[in-house]
Amino acid sequence: MNRTTLSLIAAATALAAVTGFAALSAPDPAAPDGTAGAAARLPVERTSLLCPSPSTSDLAETTYTSFTPVTEGTENGGGAELRAAQRPAPGTDDEQAGEAGEAGENGEDGGDTGNGGDGTSEEPEPVLEPEEPGKPVTGDATGGEAPALVGTADGRFAPGWTVQQTTSVAAGTGRGLQGVTCTAPDTEFWFPGASTDADRTDYVHLTNPDDSAAVVDIELHGKDGVLKTEVGEDITVQPHSTEPVLLSTLTDEKQTDVTVHVVVRSGRVGAAVQALDDELGGDWLAASADPSGSLVLPGIPKDATAVRLVAFAPGDADADLKVRLASPSGLITPAGHETLHVKGGMTAAVDLGDLTRGEAGSLVLTPTDGSVPVVAAVRVLRGKGDAQESAFIPAARPVGDRATSAGNTAEGTTLSVTAPEGTARIKVTTSAGTEGGTPASQTYTVKSGTTRHIDIPVPDGLKGVYALTVEARSDTPVYASRTLAATEDGVPAFTVQPLPDDRGTVAVPEAEQDLSVLD
Repeated sequence: MNRTTLSLIAAATALAAVTGFAALSAPDPAAPDGTAGAAARLPVERTSLLCPSPSTSDLAETTYTSFTPVTEGTENGGGAELRAAQRPAPGTDDEQAGEAGEAGENGEDGGDTGNGGDGTSEEPEPVLEPEEPGKPVTGDATGGEAPALVGTADGRFAPGWTVQQTTSVAAGTGRGLQGVTCTAPDTEFWFPGASTDADRTDYVHLTNPDDSAAVVDIELHGKDGVLKTEVGEDITVQPHSTEPVLLSTLTDEKQTDVTVHVVVRSGRVGAAVQALDDELGGDWLAASADPSGSLVLPGIPKDATAVRLVAFAPGDADADLKVRLASPSGLITPAGHETLHVKGGMTAAVDLGDLTRGEAGSLVLTPTDGSVPVVAAVRVLRGKGDAQESAFIPAARPVGDRATSAGNTAEGTTLSVTAPEGTARIKVTTSAGTEGGTPASQTYTVKSGTTRHIDIPVPDGLKGVYALTVEARSDTPVYASRTLAATEDGVPAFTVQPLPDDRGTVAVPEAEQDLSVLD
């Protein structure tokens, strides 16, 4: 057997491992042109998730909730776990970037996680290990030394695996509720809505799950274009480690609204922005959906006291956007803010004020004329005076076949769903609680152009926190978000996470058997 044959076999094996498996079969005789039939959707076999370091505050209380929905077509076996990422040791240089075992040194990486802190490569103990799909499991961390987490799931635990990280900070910069859905590693991220203003302390958290170092560039775009920075390029993130980057150290310019563009030159990372305000609390800013001519930002709370829209056009062309609110009764154009002009390569922002007027809604951005790709996010405020709290809602991807949300509580959890293009039907299923309860499900109709606040069917006998899934029951695209809210010392603390497709299945094309490649 020659080297070419061995290479082909290795490539085929790797492809099957990534996509599940491809059925080697003859073309579908029913196909009109004799080609293979349509791709089948099969459960994924492996999922990776990355959770950023939750807080540096000694007053932080963090809860992690892991959940995998039960997915048809999976086989027995597999597992899921979250482990602490290692923080590079002080003074580590690029020559040591490949030595993962020398990347951590102190109790932040070790301690209770099992990494001895002596520079050895001893693997930390899992922070979370779910026992079975369909039942959420939680873990806790206290104080400002909790590390970033790197997670993997395979087999029946992989399809739709979701981890929610929720942190409560009692006082200080960023006080309030900070929530983020742990993300899959990728090579590009857009974060409109960040800031280098004096009142803000914004970090980009970069986490590398792989065995080799990742090289990352961070670009900042303000109201007049690219912000000058000399230290935003060639940032090395060592293997199995995390790197928080303070935006104000990248540039001397102080701007209220900045779009952060994270580009991975080598490898892949998970990325999220932690946006902390001295007076208005703080939250995590998740990445916007990919640049598109039309965007949906779902789930602005009904009691929002201020909404600020931030948008960025990555190319050279200007974008003119029609701004509308999908309310419970239909699409509404906010008076005085009918359109938003976004210059190419520049960040634009507009205060929409008391946009919702007591009714939950979703922003729908569409081109007024020619379609120009943009990214967008909103910062939402609740409360008044000294008792204000902020959260962020980025442009979201559609729910797709199924979206999954973990870490929901019996009180203070809101599900918002919008269908901007036509009437849609969805099925909402709630899991049992972490400490007991009976799953429940219900089907809902979302009228065209509206946002529906859904009273979630809380599991009977619920104890602990629960997970929910949203499944599309029609071809019309729907967008959803989940809000967690809790009043803390008179402050209406809250956090909002969009619910995109959980990528529980992957399209696997039928492959025509062709042994001639082995000749």
